[in-house]
Amino acid sequence: MKLPIFQVDAFTRRVFSGNPAAVVVMDEWLSDQVLQAIAQENNYSETAFVVPRGDFFDLRWFTPEIEMDLCGHATLASAHVIFRHGYTPDEEIVFRSKAGSLTVR
Repeated sequence: MKLPIFQVDAFTRRVFSGNPAAVVVMDEWLSDQVLQAIAQENNYSETAFVVPRGDFFDLRWFTPEIEMDLCGHATLASAHVIFRHGYTPDEEIVFRSKAGSLTVR
């Protein structure tokens, strides 16, 4: 299985600073066990998993140990990947998550 995995340093414009998060964009959800294993392998404080759904994006966050209900810096990292790597032409993203709808502009 091949998945794009991005490392994004949130809250900075300099490499090797800020708050790092991994972002994985997928076509469909993998099992929770596989998501947790990917987060453990990445070993960042959070790994964000994103699934495009047309008008919105599903979003989940995992630490190496557990799934989180909300993670701000990994949400911003996910938005950066979506905007910068052509996953949407829009200027606004709506994420659907356990925390509810989150909008990034």
